Amino acid sequence: MWKEEDDKLKRTFIFKDFKSAFAFMTKVAALADEMDHHPWWSNAYNKVNIELNTHDAGDKVTEKDQILAERIDMIFGS
Repeated sequence: MWKEEDDKLKRTFIFKDFKSAFAFMTKVAALADEMDHHPWWSNAYNKVNIELNTHDAGDKVTEKDQILAERIDMIFGS
């Protein structure tokens, strides 16, 4: 579940192992590049933390972030 905090949408995704986490990151990277909207993220073993906000809007959460979050959820659910 995404939560809005500190002018960011934040979510942590947990996977069974590093390989699964990295495969997810690869799919999200392609999506972010396609949307020209890139997240801040970190990865440690099976955990991926993602934060979204829009730099061009003064580092605030915008509709662009909401759309990317929904599409990331779709990748996670597939």
